[in-house]
Amino acid sequence: MQENNTPKKRVILTGDRPTGRLHVGHYVGSLKERVRLQNSGEFDEIYIMIADAQALTDNAEHPEKVRGNIMQVALDYLSCGIDPAKSCIFIQSMVPELTELTFYYMNLVTVSRVQRNPTVKAEIQMRNFEASIPVGFFCYPISQAADITAFHATAVPVGEDQLPMLEQCTEIVRKFNSVYGETLTEPGIILPKNRACLRLPGIDGKAKMSKSLGNCIYLSDTPEEVKTKVMSMFTDPTHLRREDPGHTEGNPVFIYLDAFARDEHFAEFLPEYENLEALKEHYRRGGLGDVKVKKFLCDVMQAELAPIRERRAYWESRPEEVYEILKAGSARAEATAAETLREVRRAMKIDYFENGNLLKN
Repeated sequence: MQENNTPKKRVILTGDRPTGRLHVGHYVGSLKERVRLQNSGEFDEIYIMIADAQALTDNAEHPEKVRGNIMQVALDYLSCGIDPAKSCIFIQSMVPELTELTFYYMNLVTVSRVQRNPTVKAEIQMRNFEASIPVGFFCYPISQAADITAFHATAVPVGEDQLPMLEQCTEIVRKFNSVYGETLTEPGIILPKNRACLRLPGIDGKAKMSKSLGNCIYLSDTPEEVKTKVMSMFTDPTHLRREDPGHTEGNPVFIYLDAFARDEHFAEFLPEYENLEALKEHYRRGGLGDVKVKKFLCDVMQAELAPIRERRAYWESRPEEVYEILKAGSARAEATAAETLREVRRAMKIDYFENGNLLKN
């Protein structure tokens, strides 16, 4: 346990489930911010977790899907600029201490409290688990609390839809500390500053870009794939002809432009408009076709993704190095989590064989 006069480390914990390649929604929602935070010098430690154990809670019968995507997610991290010299990238299941912490925390949370978690309810409905919910999946908010507290994370960069999970983690921390004494660190949350980045819609117009729905633009897509997807994007259904007034609110093409377009993109690709607001105004009053707007979005996306593709090609040609990064990161993460587990056992007075404690009743 840290002494009161010891400055608290500033620590980040974040991660992703390896159920598929990461997409541009992950990039604007969290990955880009992780790179900024990593390079800001504001944090003492950064842990980025490939959450394979959590992914198995709804893929238990298909572990090959999870296994096959671990390297893909690692490549996405490295290609976006996550630096293993500054951030510890690790695999969740290679840190068994997280499972033990989860088990202890389960005793501090009621079934009804987990059932009220809005994120859990939404995920259960999305996966059609209403009639048969795997216990592991049901308990994943408790598992997330173990992940966060194992590293004494003071900040967790997440999307807005994960706020209920952070609230549940905070409740667990406060409950543990009230019962066993001040041991765990209460985390804060870091949300994307750009509201458009909180949740990108799918290219089909559905509310959320999702790997399972197949409506994503992936970070690893080729330029040709990106172009095809952007040009097929759902747009304003009332904007049937170029001269028709159009709606920019709720229009996926403009939501993506809100997330990605900068003034310098206009200077380079669409100089007749000064900025995005000027483009939106023209679209709203009519006289601007969807094809022109999509072509501009395509140029913007290609410019954003080009350096990511270049770094990915570099790391794809070095799989052994990626393997060693994951192995070393997992070993470092386990050492940190093991120390937290010792603190938890000590607080709970179940450190029976530490200095003969079982004999000191």
